[in-house]
Amino acid sequence: MRLFVGLGNPGTQYAGNRHNIGFMAVDRIAADNGFTPWRARFQGEVAEGRLGLEKVVLLKPATFMNLSGQSVGEAMRFFKLAPNEVTVFHDELDLAPGKVRLKVGGGHAGHNGLRSIHAHIGEGYGRVRLGIGHPGDKAKVAGYVLHDFAKAEEGWLDDLMRGISDGAVALAADEGAKFQQAIANRMARPPAARPAAPPREAGPVAPPAAAQEGDGLTDLQRLAQKFR
Repeated sequence: MRLFVGLGNPGTQYAGNRHNIGFMAVDRIAADNGFTPWRARFQGEVAEGRLGLEKVVLLKPATFMNLSGQSVGEAMRFFKLAPNEVTVFHDELDLAPGKVRLKVGGGHAGHNGLRSIHAHIGEGYGRVRLGIGHPGDKAKVAGYVLHDFAKAEEGWLDDLMRGISDGAVALAADEGAKFQQAIANRMARPPAARPAAPPREAGPVAPPAAAQEGDGLTDLQRLAQKFR
């Protein structure tokens, strides 16, 4: 059995934030793989299902980011899981937007959600580090992560979520290389061609003067009128 945890902040006002990319990832896995509806449990929301041969519980802590470990620890104890059976999806400032790296163990690098999880279950869990880029100034980090993804980022973000869902079975089976390849396959696709603009409707075209009828003039008279 595996526990996949998406990190983020609860509430509609945070739903599109860069800090909530972990929530987005587990939401997409649940939607694409026939998981149960989300329900309140373990100080968060859970959905259950299977990825390949593995039973998987998805968890979105509702404790706000800096208390995420409370929810994760409660779920771990209930299911009697070891830290290496837990995988956390989280935003990563040190990776370019759309880049993904896997990691097991190690420090929290100042991420408040990981810091809380470290305090409750130790550091031996897996992470899926989802790159969101860096604003370039440490003083701007808080505002940057709590701001929605820009309209121009929607294309790569959707491909990333699709890739995570494509590779979820491999991730549950500890096949990290296959998981990352599934993401790479999605991210490498060329942008979809724009649909062609509909042709403009041509306005009414007047028939040439020589073909007009009902004016009572002969062709020679019409020609003479052109030179008056």
